[in-house]
Amino acid sequence: MNISDATFEPGPGWTLLENEIHLWRVFLDKLAVAEKRWRALLSQDEITRADRFHFASDRQNFTATRALLRILLGAYIAYDPKELTFLYGEREKPSLAPSLGGGQVEFNVSHSGARALIAIARGRAVGVDIEQVRDNLDHQALAKRFFSPTEQRALSALDPSEQCIGFFRCWTRKEAYIKAHGSGLALPLNAFDVSISSGEKNVLLATRPDASQAALWSICAVDAGAGYEAALCAKGKDWVLKT
Repeated sequence: MNISDATFEPGPGWTLLENEIHLWRVFLDKLAVAEKRWRALLSQDEITRADRFHFASDRQNFTATRALLRILLGAYIAYDPKELTFLYGEREKPSLAPSLGGGQVEFNVSHSGARALIAIARGRAVGVDIEQVRDNLDHQALAKRFFSPTEQRALSALDPSEQCIGFFRCWTRKEAYIKAHGSGLALPLNAFDVSISSGEKNVLLATRPDASQAALWSICAVDAGAGYEAALCAKGKDWVLKT
């Protein structure tokens, strides 16, 4: 499901089943023109956060992403988007206030470059991450610092021409798990292993020190378009991804 039109409005009769996760792809470069519209939907604290950005493009991307999150959630729970109230947990992860169904409707947001992803689920924790692929980073040094030994070996085994993409593939999968898990900095990136290969249904390989955690979560790659890598993680294995 894509949002690439600044006139976007939710359709009638939206439903979100308990075994579904809805993933919305947002094309931010198409939406900047409607900044005034998006800004009108934000709370004062969100406007304050938006105005802290130094570059106009960053302010516009944040504004559009938060406004569209409000529009989507409002449609799913039949509530005025402007009146939604969020609570913030570890790493500033937002959730709906309990009075609005917090814990019943779960969501997560990520944006990078000119893309954003919004994942929405019912009754299950969810995390999503997107990264614009960049070759100006020291991928090997970052992998040694944050990836597990298993992941480092898998990355080194790739052809050198594939290692940049392999790094971002691994990174997004790990970030999606961290965000869904909700433990923030208490869960080190090297405390679990993900596969960096493509085409696997569930790329979570192992968790430490509690190996049983791996059976409680699923991580999958998602298509975010050329030049981007992305992944989604959710509690359980009985869900269907709608994109």
